[in-house]
Order: sequence, then C-alpha cells, then structure tokens
Amino acid sequence: MSARPEQRKDPVDAIVEQWAAVRPDLDTAAMEVFGRIFRLSRAMGDSMEKAYASYGISRGEFDVLATLRRADQPYTLSPRQLSATLMLTTGGMTGRLDKLERAGLLRRSPDPHDRRGLQVTLTEKGLTLIDEAVGAGLATQTAALSGLDSEQAGQLAGLLRELLSSTER
Repeated sequence: MSARPEQRKDPVDAIVEQWAAVRPDLDTAAMEVFGRIFRLSRAMGDSMEKAYASYGISRGEFDVLATLRRADQPYTLSPRQLSATLMLTTGGMTGRLDKLERAGLLRRSPDPHDRRGLQVTLTEKGLTLIDEAVGAGLATQTAALSGLDSEQAGQLAGLLRELLSSTER
C-alpha cells in the first residue's frame, strides 16, 4: 500500500519505511491507513477548533449547540439526551451547559413532563451563532477536501463509512 512513484511521500511513508528496514516481516498496510487517519483527525481537529474559536466556542461546545440545532424546533433536548448523543458523562455535560448558559447561548428550564427533569433549549443568540459556526466549520472541511475531486471525495466517504461500520459491529 506504499506511496506510488507519482504520489508525494508523507510522514507515514517514512514510518512504514523505517519499520520495513528493521522488521521486514511486518505487514504495515493497516498502519498506513490508520496512521493517516489519526494524523488527519488531529490536523482537522485543530483546524475546526480555530474555526469555532472565532465564535467564542470550543469544538465540544459546538457539538452541544449543533446537537440542539439538529433537534429542530423548539431546539430542545434533555441533558440525558445530549449526553447520550455526545457520549459524555453527565459531569462533562454539566460543565459545557454551564458555560453555554452563562454566554446566553442556551437556557435550562424544568421539564413540564417530568418534575425531576430539565430541558435544554437554544436561545435566539445560540441559534444565530450555531448557524454561522456550522457554515465556518463546513468551509474549513471543504477547503481540506479541495485536493480531491468530487468523485474521489465520494469514494473516500464511502470507504470510511464501510470502515467505521466494520469497527462498530
């Protein structure tokens, strides 16, 4: 799976070549794939963090606001639903909700159907911010894909979907 002669070499190629020199018996095909996925994830994570920072939010806070936005009107979920969707502990969720509520981006209120429960709802300010931030994030992601044509991007998305599906079984 190593780089073809016409392809540029990247840091993963150097790592694979080093392993081949010291352990030629190893099949490093998986390392070539996952090494690149890990590096891409870190680089894109940093890029997304910068895109959202201009809106005064972190990636984690973006995720909370985006989850509420995707819930559609009235943009309300319980803290438990948010925690489950974002795979966060309730403690981690509480910290994010506290910060976003102080910023006026969401509000917590009693759940009218459960006296012990709460509802989390996007405010108008939160709705405006998330709609702008999601656009900025998508622009960052689109720019990162600019080295691929639409067919290649589609193939990559399909391959990654299959890989993710096979690891979640």
